[in-house]
Amino acid sequence: MPFRTALSGLNAASAELRIIGNNVANAGTTGFKQSRAEFADIFATSNLGVTSNAIGTGVRVSSVSQQFTQGNIGFTDNNLDLAISGQGFMIMNDNGTNAYTRSGALGVDRNGFVVNNQQQQLTIFQADVSGNITGATGPLQLDRSDIAPAATTIVDVQANLDASAGIPTAPFSTTDATSYNNSTSLTVFDSLGSPHLSTMYFTKTADNTWDVRQFVDGTQVNTGAPAGESITFDSAGAITGGSPTSMTFTPAGGAAPMTVAVDYNNTSQFGSPFSVNALTQDGFATGRLSGIDISTTGVITSRFTNGQSRTLGQIAIATFNNSQGLRQLGDTAWAETFDSGAPLVGAPGTGAAGLIESGALEGSNVDLTAELVNMITAQRNFQANAQVITTADTVTQTIINIR
Repeated sequence: MPFRTALSGLNAASAELRIIGNNVANAGTTGFKQSRAEFADIFATSNLGVTSNAIGTGVRVSSVSQQFTQGNIGFTDNNLDLAISGQGFMIMNDNGTNAYTRSGALGVDRNGFVVNNQQQQLTIFQADVSGNITGATGPLQLDRSDIAPAATTIVDVQANLDASAGIPTAPFSTTDATSYNNSTSLTVFDSLGSPHLSTMYFTKTADNTWDVRQFVDGTQVNTGAPAGESITFDSAGAITGGSPTSMTFTPAGGAAPMTVAVDYNNTSQFGSPFSVNALTQDGFATGRLSGIDISTTGVITSRFTNGQSRTLGQIAIATFNNSQGLRQLGDTAWAETFDSGAPLVGAPGTGAAGLIESGALEGSNVDLTAELVNMITAQRNFQANAQVITTADTVTQTIINIR
């Protein structure tokens, strides 16, 4: 009887409509991957059966396959939002169980862990204390404690002293600008992170010879005589002696005594006006976390208010030999199965893994226009199978009425 055959068609068309409805409902879901109904015909067969005149007995849903094509990437104002451009999944730790997702809407929980809306923690390759990425994986946790300060140990001066400058005749005084030729200042830091103003005074004493006096917070601290330390230049304007110099002092407030090297090796003496090309030092004050940056290769760098930065780790990306073998968990997440194969975990941009877009989210890959067309087709299939049942009922009623 054709009733069961047509009924299987109704069930298949109804299943397809449910799949289309699910796709349309999730057209705005971040990281959602659309599904496709795949059908197969049904034949009654046996080991010795002959199919030359066999009539099929209907249709069945053979598979509901997800389509892992790339969704559109839209940019947001949250740099913790992550999108993968290419293949792969972010790994989320759910109390020791891994879930895999393309939805990168992330935030920070009360303990500083980077989590999604289901409170699953983002897994990364951890960095050691020196900022080197290791092979160990673990959750990403943002440390909001103050970063320890570092005392200044060296000052690098890159300046040009004017070879044509005159020799001052007035006794040196920091309050008399005619008693020296030029000066420049920078901030140095002690072991507690407290800032101190360091000023260098340059006084020409003879051709190609200059005295340098170094003051910190208004007190002379250079290790040479009160006249300062002498630096000399050759006839081509290159420094020939007197560098590096140093300054020694004990800061107030309980900080450790300091000896700071002052390097003038990149200082020149040409016949042009005094200029400072670079003035750097290696110390810094204490600082707090001000933000994080994530590169396209997934390297996570924290920024601090004192201008320092620290590498926290690198996002781990999992790829599978058969993504369609993954088991759906809901909440736009999947789980590993025997059919999917074991995850291949690597850094973004390596192997088959895609790159990371920070401050962006991957949208659903549902094509609404195509889904509406498929909906019309499924509706026609349903109506046609219903018509088969109506026709079969008419034929059956005719047979019953034969007398």
